[in-house]
Amino acid sequence: MSLPKLVLIASLLAASHAGAQTQPAASTAGTMVIVPANGEVRHANDQAIVTFAVEEFDKDKAAAAARVNRKMKEGTEIVRRADPKAELKTQGYYTYPVYPEPPVQPLPASRTPIKPVPSGWRVGQYLEVKTTNLAELPKTAAAAQKVLQINGINFGLAPATEKMLDDRRIAETYRNLNERIVSIARAMGRQPADAILDTVDFEGSGNYAGDRSEKAMMMRAGAPAPMSDAMPEPSFEPGETTLQMRLVGKVKFK
Repeated sequence: MSLPKLVLIASLLAASHAGAQTQPAASTAGTMVIVPANGEVRHANDQAIVTFAVEEFDKDKAAAAARVNRKMKEGTEIVRRADPKAELKTQGYYTYPVYPEPPVQPLPASRTPIKPVPSGWRVGQYLEVKTTNLAELPKTAAAAQKVLQINGINFGLAPATEKMLDDRRIAETYRNLNERIVSIARAMGRQPADAILDTVDFEGSGNYAGDRSEKAMMMRAGAPAPMSDAMPEPSFEPGETTLQMRLVGKVKFK
Protein backbone atom coordinates (compact mmCIF):
# COMPACT_ATOMS: atom_id res chain seq x y z
CA MET A 1 0.00 0.00 0.00
CA SER A 2 1.33 3.40 -0.95
CA LEU A 3 2.31 6.02 1.62
CA PRO A 4 -0.43 8.53 0.62
CA LYS A 5 -3.08 5.84 1.19
CA LEU A 6 -1.65 5.00 4.64
CA VAL A 7 -1.72 8.66 5.63
CA LEU A 8 -5.33 8.98 4.47
CA ILE A 9 -6.45 5.89 6.42
CA ALA A 10 -4.68 7.12 9.58
CA SER A 11 -6.37 10.51 9.26
CA LEU A 12 -9.80 8.92 8.91
CA LEU A 13 -9.25 6.69 11.94
CA ALA A 14 -8.11 9.66 14.05
CA ALA A 15 -11.14 11.71 13.06
CA SER A 16 -13.45 8.78 13.82
CA HIS A 17 -11.85 8.30 17.23
CA ALA A 18 -12.15 12.01 18.08
CA GLY A 19 -15.80 12.03 17.05
CA ALA A 20 -16.49 9.04 19.32
CA GLN A 21 -14.95 10.86 22.27
CA THR A 22 -16.96 14.04 21.81
CA GLN A 23 -20.23 12.28 21.06
CA PRO A 24 -21.25 11.67 24.75
CA ALA A 25 -20.80 15.35 25.59
CA ALA A 26 -23.00 16.43 22.69
CA SER A 27 -25.71 13.89 23.55
CA THR A 28 -26.00 15.02 27.19
CA ALA A 29 -26.73 18.67 26.49
CA GLY A 30 -29.82 19.75 28.44
CA THR A 31 -29.90 16.52 30.47
CA MET A 32 -31.46 16.71 33.95
CA VAL A 33 -29.69 14.45 36.47
CA ILE A 34 -31.00 13.49 39.93
CA VAL A 35 -28.10 13.33 42.38
CA PRO A 36 -28.53 11.88 45.91
CA ALA A 37 -26.02 12.87 48.58
CA ASN A 38 -25.34 11.84 52.17
CA GLY A 39 -23.71 13.40 55.22
CA GLU A 40 -22.86 12.01 58.65
CA VAL A 41 -21.42 13.48 61.86
CA ARG A 42 -20.71 11.88 65.23
CA HIS A 43 -20.33 13.28 68.72
CA ALA A 44 -19.99 11.91 72.23
CA ASN A 45 -23.25 12.09 74.19
CA ASP A 46 -23.22 14.96 76.68
CA GLN A 47 -26.69 14.76 78.22
CA ALA A 48 -28.51 12.12 80.27
CA ILE A 49 -32.17 11.70 81.17
CA VAL A 50 -32.55 9.48 84.22
CA THR A 51 -35.94 8.30 85.44
CA PHE A 52 -36.13 7.51 89.14
CA ALA A 53 -39.14 5.82 90.71
CA VAL A 54 -40.62 4.94 94.07
CA GLU A 55 -43.34 2.41 94.74
CA GLU A 56 -45.01 1.26 97.96
CA PHE A 57 -47.54 -1.42 98.85
CA ASP A 58 -49.81 -1.34 101.90
CA LYS A 59 -53.23 -2.54 103.00
CA ASP A 60 -53.94 1.08 103.85
CA LYS A 61 -53.99 3.23 100.73
CA ALA A 62 -53.24 6.41 102.66
CA ALA A 63 -50.23 4.82 104.37
CA ALA A 64 -48.75 3.71 101.02
CA ALA A 65 -49.31 7.17 99.52
CA ALA A 66 -47.72 8.86 102.55
CA ARG A 67 -44.53 6.80 102.20
CA VAL A 68 -44.35 7.52 98.47
CA ASN A 69 -44.78 11.24 99.05
CA ARG A 70 -42.09 11.28 101.74
CA LYS A 71 -39.57 9.28 99.71
CA MET A 72 -40.16 11.29 96.54
CA LYS A 73 -39.62 14.54 98.42
CA GLU A 74 -36.47 13.20 100.06
CA GLY A 75 -35.13 11.81 96.79
CA THR A 76 -35.83 15.08 94.95
CA GLU A 77 -33.94 17.05 97.59
CA ILE A 78 -30.97 14.65 97.34
CA VAL A 79 -30.78 15.09 93.56
CA ARG A 80 -31.05 18.89 93.83
CA ARG A 81 -28.20 19.03 96.32
CA ALA A 82 -26.01 16.67 94.26
CA ASP A 83 -26.70 18.36 90.89
CA PRO A 84 -28.08 21.92 91.33
CA LYS A 85 -28.20 22.58 87.56
CA ALA A 86 -30.20 19.47 86.69
CA GLU A 87 -33.75 19.82 85.36
CA LEU A 88 -36.26 17.87 87.48
CA LYS A 89 -39.81 16.87 86.65
CA THR A 90 -42.12 14.61 88.66
CA GLN A 91 -44.60 12.57 86.65
CA GLY A 92 -46.71 9.43 86.49
CA TYR A 93 -48.31 9.31 89.95
CA TYR A 94 -50.45 6.16 90.13
CA THR A 95 -52.61 4.28 92.63
CA TYR A 96 -54.28 0.95 91.99
CA PRO A 97 -55.75 -1.90 94.05
CA VAL A 98 -54.14 -5.32 94.36
CA TYR A 99 -56.50 -8.29 94.59
CA PRO A 100 -55.75 -11.73 96.02
CA GLU A 101 -55.69 -14.73 93.73
CA PRO A 102 -59.24 -16.09 93.40
CA PRO A 103 -59.80 -19.69 94.53
CA VAL A 104 -60.15 -22.16 91.67
CA GLN A 105 -63.61 -23.50 92.51
CA PRO A 106 -66.53 -23.74 90.10
CA LEU A 107 -69.55 -21.87 91.45
CA PRO A 108 -73.16 -22.97 90.90
CA ALA A 109 -74.86 -21.06 88.12
CA SER A 110 -77.54 -19.77 90.50
CA ARG A 111 -75.05 -18.41 93.03
CA THR A 112 -74.34 -14.66 92.90
CA PRO A 113 -70.64 -13.90 92.22
CA ILE A 114 -68.79 -12.38 95.16
CA LYS A 115 -67.30 -8.97 94.46
CA PRO A 116 -63.52 -9.16 95.04
CA VAL A 117 -62.05 -7.10 97.85
CA PRO A 118 -58.57 -5.62 97.38
CA SER A 119 -55.90 -7.03 99.67
CA GLY A 120 -53.86 -3.82 99.43
CA TRP A 121 -52.89 -0.79 97.39
CA ARG A 122 -49.88 -0.06 95.21
CA VAL A 123 -48.84 3.56 94.92
CA GLY A 124 -45.92 4.99 92.95
CA GLN A 125 -44.44 8.04 91.29
CA TYR A 126 -41.62 8.91 88.85
CA LEU A 127 -38.96 11.60 88.83
CA GLU A 128 -37.28 12.61 85.56
CA VAL A 129 -33.81 14.16 85.88
CA LYS A 130 -32.16 15.80 82.86
CA THR A 131 -28.49 16.69 83.30
CA THR A 132 -25.30 17.47 81.40
CA ASN A 133 -23.11 16.81 84.44
CA LEU A 134 -22.15 13.31 83.34
CA ALA A 135 -18.94 13.27 85.39
CA GLU A 136 -20.93 13.42 88.64
CA LEU A 137 -23.89 11.36 87.43
CA PRO A 138 -22.81 8.06 89.07
CA LYS A 139 -22.42 9.82 92.44
CA THR A 140 -25.78 11.58 92.04
CA ALA A 141 -27.52 8.34 91.08
CA ALA A 142 -26.01 6.45 94.01
CA ALA A 143 -27.15 9.13 96.46
CA ALA A 144 -30.70 9.08 95.07
CA GLN A 145 -30.83 5.27 95.14
CA LYS A 146 -30.89 5.34 98.93
CA VAL A 147 -34.61 6.16 98.67
CA LEU A 148 -35.47 5.87 94.94
CA GLN A 149 -35.01 3.26 92.22
CA ILE A 150 -33.54 3.87 88.77
CA ASN A 151 -36.29 3.04 86.30
CA GLY A 152 -34.40 3.98 83.12
CA ILE A 153 -31.62 6.09 81.64
CA ASN A 154 -31.08 7.53 78.16
CA PHE A 155 -28.01 9.34 76.86
CA GLY A 156 -28.12 11.88 74.05
CA LEU A 157 -27.02 15.32 72.95
CA ALA A 158 -27.69 18.63 74.65
CA PRO A 159 -29.73 21.06 72.50
CA ALA A 160 -26.73 23.37 71.90
CA THR A 161 -24.58 20.42 70.81
CA GLU A 162 -27.29 19.11 68.51
CA LYS A 163 -27.64 22.54 66.88
CA MET A 164 -23.88 22.74 66.31
CA LEU A 165 -23.84 19.24 64.81
CA ASP A 166 -26.81 20.05 62.59
CA ASP A 167 -24.81 22.88 60.99
CA ARG A 168 -21.92 20.48 60.39
CA ARG A 169 -24.24 17.78 59.06
CA ILE A 170 -25.75 20.15 56.48
CA ALA A 171 -22.27 21.29 55.39
CA GLU A 172 -21.04 17.67 55.07
CA THR A 173 -24.08 16.66 53.03
CA TYR A 174 -23.77 19.63 50.67
CA ARG A 175 -20.04 18.94 50.23
CA ASN A 176 -20.85 15.33 49.28
CA LEU A 177 -23.38 16.62 46.73
CA ASN A 178 -20.72 18.78 45.04
CA GLU A 179 -18.27 15.86 44.97
CA ARG A 180 -20.84 13.59 43.32
CA ILE A 181 -21.76 16.22 40.74
CA VAL A 182 -18.09 16.43 39.74
CA SER A 183 -17.84 12.63 39.46
CA ILE A 184 -21.05 12.36 37.43
CA ALA A 185 -19.98 15.14 35.07
CA ARG A 186 -16.69 13.43 34.36
CA ALA A 187 -18.40 10.08 33.84
CA MET A 188 -20.67 11.73 31.27
CA GLY A 189 -17.72 13.24 29.46
CA ARG A 190 -18.62 16.75 30.59
CA GLN A 191 -16.85 19.46 32.53
CA PRO A 192 -18.09 20.11 36.11
CA ALA A 193 -18.57 23.76 35.10
CA ASP A 194 -21.25 22.61 32.64
CA ALA A 195 -23.45 21.41 35.51
CA ILE A 196 -26.06 23.87 36.78
CA LEU A 197 -27.62 23.05 40.15
CA ASP A 198 -31.35 23.47 39.63
CA THR A 199 -32.93 22.17 42.88
CA VAL A 200 -31.71 20.99 46.31
CA ASP A 201 -34.19 18.94 48.36
CA PHE A 202 -33.03 18.67 51.97
CA GLU A 203 -36.12 16.61 52.84
CA GLY A 204 -35.18 13.79 50.50
CA SER A 205 -34.15 11.59 53.42
CA GLY A 206 -37.36 11.47 55.44
CA ASN A 207 -35.22 11.87 58.57
CA TYR A 208 -37.20 14.79 59.91
CA ALA A 209 -37.05 13.98 63.61
CA GLY A 210 -36.26 11.11 65.91
CA ASP A 211 -38.87 9.22 67.85
CA ARG A 212 -39.20 11.37 70.99
CA SER A 213 -42.53 10.00 72.14
CA GLU A 214 -42.57 9.08 75.79
CA LYS A 215 -43.31 5.44 76.40
CA ALA A 216 -45.49 4.35 79.28
CA MET A 217 -43.44 3.25 82.27
CA MET A 218 -44.52 0.52 84.69
CA MET A 219 -42.43 -0.77 87.59
CA ARG A 220 -42.14 -4.38 88.54
CA ALA A 221 -44.26 -5.46 91.43
CA GLY A 222 -42.59 -5.72 94.79
CA ALA A 223 -41.17 -3.28 97.28
CA PRO A 224 -37.51 -2.27 96.93
CA ALA A 225 -35.04 -4.11 99.10
CA PRO A 226 -33.55 -2.14 101.99
CA MET A 227 -30.31 -0.39 101.04
CA SER A 228 -27.34 0.50 103.18
CA ASP A 229 -25.94 4.01 103.44
CA ALA A 230 -22.81 2.93 101.56
CA MET A 231 -24.49 2.60 98.16
CA PRO A 232 -21.95 1.67 95.42
CA GLU A 233 -22.01 4.01 92.44
CA PRO A 234 -23.58 2.58 89.26
CA SER A 235 -21.50 2.45 86.08
CA PHE A 236 -22.60 4.40 83.02
CA GLU A 237 -21.19 4.55 79.48
CA PRO A 238 -22.72 7.55 77.67
CA GLY A 239 -21.64 6.40 74.19
CA GLU A 240 -22.04 8.62 71.13
CA THR A 241 -24.73 9.82 68.74
CA THR A 242 -24.57 9.68 64.94
CA LEU A 243 -26.59 12.22 62.97
CA GLN A 244 -27.23 11.52 59.29
CA MET A 245 -28.77 13.49 56.46
CA ARG A 246 -29.67 12.73 52.87
CA LEU A 247 -30.52 15.31 50.25
CA VAL A 248 -31.44 15.10 46.57
CA GLY A 249 -30.16 17.60 44.02
CA LYS A 250 -31.37 18.18 40.46
CA VAL A 251 -28.55 19.10 38.07
CA LYS A 252 -28.99 20.26 34.50
CA PHE A 253 -26.14 20.17 31.98
CA LYS A 254 -25.66 22.98 29.50
